[in-house]
Order: sequence, then C-alpha cells, then structure tokens
Amino acid sequence: MNTQSPFDVLVDYERRSLAHVVGLPEQLDAPGLWRGVGYRIGDRRLASGFDEVVEILPLPQVTAVPGAQPWMLGLANVRGNLLPVVDLKQFLEGTRTVLHESQRVLLVRQPGGDVAVLIDELYGQRSFNDQQLVAADEIALERMAEGRYANFIDRAYRLADHPWGIFSLERLARTPEFRQAAA
Repeated sequence: MNTQSPFDVLVDYERRSLAHVVGLPEQLDAPGLWRGVGYRIGDRRLASGFDEVVEILPLPQVTAVPGAQPWMLGLANVRGNLLPVVDLKQFLEGTRTVLHESQRVLLVRQPGGDVAVLIDELYGQRSFNDQQLVAADEIALERMAEGRYANFIDRAYRLADHPWGIFSLERLARTPEFRQAAA
C-alpha cells in the first residue's frame, strides 16, 4: 500500500510532467530568438512583440465618431470599455481596409487607455532567430520600411522567402498624429 501524502503525489506529478517537456526551457531562453504576433497590413507581413499586444479580438461592432480622422473607424464597446478602433492600413498608407467577416483587431495599450488597431489578416505566433535577420540595406530593397512604415519598422526577418517587418505598436501609440484622431 502506498502511503504518500497528497503533497508528495503532486510533487511526483510535477516531476514527471516536466520530464516530458523536451527542449522547452532552451527554446524560451534561446539567445537571438524573437517571438511575436504575425499579421498582414496591405501586402506587408509584419510582427509585433507579445508585450505590445494586449489581446486579439474579432472586429467588434463600431459606432462612427463625427468629425474624426478618416482612419478612425469609431468606438467599440468591448466588455464595458469604450475603445477607439483605428484602420491601421488607412493610417499608414491612406487606403481604407476592405472589411470582411474574419477581420481581427489587435488591442494595444497606450497612455490614457487601450486602442484597437484593425489588421488585414492574422497569422498568429511567429518566431525568428538571428540567422533570419535581414540587413538594413535589404529592408530598403524589400520596400518594408517605406513611407510612414519607416517610423515604426527598424528591423526585419526573412522566413520562408517572405520578409517580416518588426512593427513597433508602442512607437505607433506614442505618435502625436495617431493620438490626435480629431479631424
């Protein structure tokens, strides 16, 4: 008969479960590994750090705000919180995003309250390593950081023949023009 205490049983469960997580600690602490959320704006594949994205949501119902910038889609009620919803493509490129049913928004923390930014397509988690880093002159050749994108992309990675720009949502949220949505 086994006379282990409940605590000893739990310690044994933990020991056995950790023994089956092969390679996880090395992956989490691997030097040169960058992880984030991958998405698409227009024809650009972008990624932003997990620390910049609070939540990913389906496009909520939006109420237009009179007198707002064209890229400010309006306000949405998300679990009792009013959030501004911004068309990121229109802010960056001047072209309005074509809305569709599977559209997602990234919830971004900014001083004074969160904001939801509309993206064209969500790719999910993406991981990059130093070997995939694109040289600064190649970023220009790939046209990743043209126009307004240049203010928010300072590095890029290549994964499966596609360049991925690392887009700073934190820098976007601090931009005076982005914070001033009134027309």
